[in-house]
Amino acid sequence: MTLPIDPEALSDGDVGEKRATLRMDHEEAIEHVRETFVDAGFGVPVEFSPSELLNEKVDADRDPYYVLGACNPAIADRVLDASEKRMGGLFPCNVVVWEEEPGVQTVYHVSIMRIGRLVGLAPDDEEMEDIIAETGRLADEAFSNLDAA
Repeated sequence: MTLPIDPEALSDGDVGEKRATLRMDHEEAIEHVRETFVDAGFGVPVEFSPSELLNEKVDADRDPYYVLGACNPAIADRVLDASEKRMGGLFPCNVVVWEEEPGVQTVYHVSIMRIGRLVGLAPDDEEMEDIIAETGRLADEAFSNLDAA
């Protein structure tokens, strides 16, 4: 299989990668990330712990790892129209919290809007550019407020 894009040529900015470090326990970090993203205009309709699932199902012995599925309904509605509904396959926008060590958590996010455009699920047009800019502003706001802990 030949990839439509060269992963080696992509930068963190191409996929909207964001990362932050929180110095707090894992459960406190999850609550802080949830509140911060809600305050920035996202809802969090989906949450789950892959580490708990994998530790239970396949005895993976994973450190705490948690996914918050963030969504801004107005933007989600726009991108479904802009992408002929295909972007729904990437919903929601995941924000991940994993424990580096006790008391140190990493918060990680990539832009599904940017990735959707890169792989052809969304058009490369002005409407999509506006959607990417708007979700980028919201994610930037959330990440800048994570440091307020």
